[in-house]
Amino acid sequence: MQYRTETRSSFSSYNKVNNMGVFPSDTLARVESMAGENAVVIFSVSTCCMCHAVKGLFRGMGVSPAVHELDLHPYGVDIHRALLRLLGCSSGASTSPGGLPVVFIGGKMVGSMERVMASHINGSLVPLLKDAGALWL
Repeated sequence: MQYRTETRSSFSSYNKVNNMGVFPSDTLARVESMAGENAVVIFSVSTCCMCHAVKGLFRGMGVSPAVHELDLHPYGVDIHRALLRLLGCSSGASTSPGGLPVVFIGGKMVGSMERVMASHINGSLVPLLKDAGALWL
């Protein structure tokens, strides 16, 4: 099986067109649609260690999340900006992986790594996963 690998630089012409922090009006709708496609959805960057850790956490619990690697996605920069705005970050124009990973459970945003780990530690993550149908214990 062959995989097509693309990097952020592959989309440099797209990034230049949309470098002012302005994204198409359908970007939030795209994020909502992607977030609802599976019980657990992770927006990630393929080279981010925190993203790798949160994916490992869910897989270790027996959850199969849908993972969207934004550095490999044609609209990754815009989706990242939209996620930063949803997280309440002051700069929606960032192109660094700040704010990632972002996790959605049952179509609702849980948040970034800190929020996911806090939920795991305080015991509220498993009930969220059960309610979303991602975990059968």
